[in-house]
Amino acid sequence: MTKPSILVPATHLTKSPVNVRKRSDPRADAELEASIAGHGLIQNLVGVPVSRRKGHYRITAGGRRLDAIHRLIEKGALPANHEVPVLVLTNMKDGREISLAENYDRLQMSAAEDCQAFRDLIEVEGRSTADIAKRFGIEERFVIGRLRLANLAPPIFEALEADDITLDVAKAYATTADTARQTAVWESLRGTYSRDNVNEIRRALNGYSYRANDPKALLVGRDAYLAAGGRVEDADLFSTAADERWIDTHILDELAEAKLAAQAQAIRDREGLGEVRVVTGTQVPYMETYALRPLTGTAEPLSEEQQARKHEIEAEIAEIELLAENEDYEPEHDDDQRYAALQTELAGIVERAPLIDPEQKATALAYVVLAPDGTPHVHHQLYIAPVTDQGSDEVDGNGDDDAGDETKDASVADDARPAMSQRLREMLAMMKTELLAIHVASDPAFALDLGTFIMVDRETLLASSEVPSDLRASAPSRLLPDFKPATAAAGEWTKLDEALDRSWVHHETVSDRYDAFCALPDEARTAWLGWAIARTLHAVPDGRDEARFLDHLGTRLDIDVAAWWRPTALTFFDKLTKPAILSLFEEIGGQDLRLRYSGSKKHDLAASAERLFGGDVIVEPEIQERAMAWLPDPMRFAPQLRSNPAPSDDSGRDLPNTGDRAIAGIGDESLAQAA
Repeated sequence: MTKPSILVPATHLTKSPVNVRKRSDPRADAELEASIAGHGLIQNLVGVPVSRRKGHYRITAGGRRLDAIHRLIEKGALPANHEVPVLVLTNMKDGREISLAENYDRLQMSAAEDCQAFRDLIEVEGRSTADIAKRFGIEERFVIGRLRLANLAPPIFEALEADDITLDVAKAYATTADTARQTAVWESLRGTYSRDNVNEIRRALNGYSYRANDPKALLVGRDAYLAAGGRVEDADLFSTAADERWIDTHILDELAEAKLAAQAQAIRDREGLGEVRVVTGTQVPYMETYALRPLTGTAEPLSEEQQARKHEIEAEIAEIELLAENEDYEPEHDDDQRYAALQTELAGIVERAPLIDPEQKATALAYVVLAPDGTPHVHHQLYIAPVTDQGSDEVDGNGDDDAGDETKDASVADDARPAMSQRLREMLAMMKTELLAIHVASDPAFALDLGTFIMVDRETLLASSEVPSDLRASAPSRLLPDFKPATAAAGEWTKLDEALDRSWVHHETVSDRYDAFCALPDEARTAWLGWAIARTLHAVPDGRDEARFLDHLGTRLDIDVAAWWRPTALTFFDKLTKPAILSLFEEIGGQDLRLRYSGSKKHDLAASAERLFGGDVIVEPEIQERAMAWLPDPMRFAPQLRSNPAPSDDSGRDLPNTGDRAIAGIGDESLAQAA
């Protein structure tokens, strides 16, 4: 039995010996004391009457609160006659059980709830971190830490709120305030075994930035990075300037690629190289060159003088070695030095780098990389440039090869094409594959044929790697995790994904889900087939063998690239140098169009190029037509005009043809002629 709460002077209250809590925490007691001083006693105490002492009670639940009140009275923070609300128990046998229930059935607030509560106090009530710490008797550092957790990237905070990650994992992500970096690392680790490894998370966050002495940073320079909006995490008092972190990696990447691409173009012109690719690193990645053949060159024949000297050295070395075989021979220090000098001289004559003549260079593929000090240079190994269809001399289906003479003069325009960085080529590959994927998904019959072929091809050829697809229907890793262009193909893919019939996924067992899926209409199941096959396609930069198959698929699907994708500042022009952009203006409109924009700054020029090539600028009709049809080579599926009649398969079904599509019919040579 209980009576309503009554107000009792604190001096009439003592802790009951049946209270189950025997230990306490000084820090927690101090926090409780500060909370009562700041907010009063929010929750009443529970007690039983003391026999033969009217108005006195022993507290069975709330002993820590009572101790805090007594300490506050001793300090003068509360008056001596301070009254406390007490819920009185008339049955003394309830005391121990009530004490246990009050202490046992208590759920501590989660870290996420702490974060939200502190943030609300600051944003809604205008409290400071110091005020909150004082009012709750906690360290200000604890409040600041919780507030930093409150500013975690949304997916990470939601995981903390749902108890999907521990507080230590959340703290590891909070070591940086850059939510973009947090999200990128979260996405890269959440499906791996390292997702809950605090040390791995910290390493990934540190790796998602550049030191000031990184070759990219040395190439760009601190002033240029800051001027572009880049941010720097200051080094601590015991670090050097080289230890500071440049956290806006995408800004540094783009600046480095643009600067390196401009210098690569100059290197290409100076060295007379056929093609130059840019790698913003000190080494060329293995996957970039594994399918390429090295260009070995030819050894320069020795001159008569060199040949004679070679024979003299070899004879003298043989004489020294013969003397060394004699048991009575005692070598002297001068003999050892002479022998080493002869070996070095002979190596200088014989072991020389092979020469590559200008004709070989003109068709060679080279990579421009960075030295440790940020200086661009040509990688020591040249490669034989991959053969592509873009340079073929095929005639059209009518046997008319007159176009061959018309395109010869376009070689000058080809040689003037800007060098594209590796990142730009990968961006274009991603957008091109998005475009291919939406067309595959939109043609279920095509997707079925494609999927069947990939399956039997992999089974019969076992290790076949010519088909850029993972038939398991798992989406491959993105070439550039931090680049998500808002293209028309990407938007259409979202619509297609949202329209899929997912009524079957809610069944518990796999058998029930299978039966429910089979019960779907044919249209719903074929839509899932198209979706599953399309999402497996890899983004492959042009020039690799696998990219040819993607181009073949795009040609078969008759994709009008220009109708789906136009180059923008974000997806293309910002990654080129100003002279390279102006060369594109000249390509579609001649010297006059180039002069109109030659005085523009790089940023304004990229924006103007986006409008011009997007059809948003009023220009001469013929220039607008060429601008709207222009595409960078890596975004093309069909390299040249095909006017063949539509072929058919054995069943008589017409197959897609690209002959009547404007974009498939305009190559760089045709554009140069039109300009």
